[in-house]
Amino acid sequence: MLRFDDLQLFVRAADLGSLSAAARVMDMSAAVASAALKRIEGQLGTRLLARSTRSLRLTAEGEGFLEYARAALGSLEEGRRLLASSQDRCEGVLQLSAPSDLGRNVLLPWLDEFQQQHPQLTVRLLLGDRIADLFRQPVDVALRYGEPEDSSLVALPVLPDNRRVLCAAPSYLQRHGEPHQVEQLAQHNCLLFMLGDRVHDRWTLNDGKREISLTVSGNRFSDDADVVRRWAIAGEGVAYKSWLDVAADVRAGHLKVLMPDLIGERAPLNLLCAHRAQLSKPVILLLEMLRSRCKQHAVGLSSANLF
Repeated sequence: MLRFDDLQLFVRAADLGSLSAAARVMDMSAAVASAALKRIEGQLGTRLLARSTRSLRLTAEGEGFLEYARAALGSLEEGRRLLASSQDRCEGVLQLSAPSDLGRNVLLPWLDEFQQQHPQLTVRLLLGDRIADLFRQPVDVALRYGEPEDSSLVALPVLPDNRRVLCAAPSYLQRHGEPHQVEQLAQHNCLLFMLGDRVHDRWTLNDGKREISLTVSGNRFSDDADVVRRWAIAGEGVAYKSWLDVAADVRAGHLKVLMPDLIGERAPLNLLCAHRAQLSKPVILLLEMLRSRCKQHAVGLSSANLF
C-alpha cells in the first residue's frame, strides 16, 4: 500500500524540481527522501523521476502518475477537512446509555430540548441499570452513578456531590409511621435494588460524627431502579434513592425525605466514554447541558445535607 507521506514527497519533488528541496520543505533528511522515492517506485514497479546530480525531471510514467497522486492527496485533504468540520458541528448519531430511572423521568425532556436546539443530531438512547461495556456495545457515552470500576474509562463528572436519600410516600408513613432513627428501618418494608446479582440491602448513612450501617429487608426488589421509585410513590415501602431521581417527586409531595439531617451515601453522576477521541462536539455540548440541568434539578432541601 502506498504511503501518504511518500505520495506527498513525490508531488513536492515534481513541483519543486528538486528532491532535496522537497525534503527540506517536508523537514526530512535527503537520505530519508531518497529512500521514500525508491519505496514508491518499487511499489509501482516503475521510475517516476529521472535524477542526476544537478537535475530532476518526471519520466513519462511519472507525468501520468502525478495527476492521480494529486487527486489522491486532494481527496484525503478534503476528507480531513470534512472530518474536522463535522467535529465542530453538532450532527450525526449520538449513542447514549443511561440509568433507567434517571433516563425515563429526568433525562427525556432534557434530550428533547437538546435535539430541538441541534436538529441535525440523532440520539440513540439505551436505558438500563447494568453497566454498559463501552468497548463492546454500540455506545458512545454512558451516564452512570458511582465511581467507575474500570480505571481505563474516561470519567467526566456531571454531578459529583449527588447523594442518596431515604424516602417514602405520605400514604406509607400514615399507615406505618415515620422512622426517626436508622435502627427503626428494621421494622419497615424497605424497597431493594439489585445491581447484577447483588441486592443492595446494606444501607449506610452518616450523622456528621459516625457512619451508621444497617442491613434492611423487604418484600420487593428489582433490577430496575425506576420500578423501585414507582413502588415508593405507590406507598409500598421505604426507598434509598439518588436525590436526582426523586427530587421532583419530593417537591411535588409524592415522596418525603426521611431523617433529613443524616447524610446519605455518595452517588456521583459521571459521563463515561472509552477514549478521549470520543469527546466530539455533540458529547461536549451534552456534557455542558447535563451539568447545568443537574445542578438546577438538585437544588433544594438544604436541610437534608445533600450537598
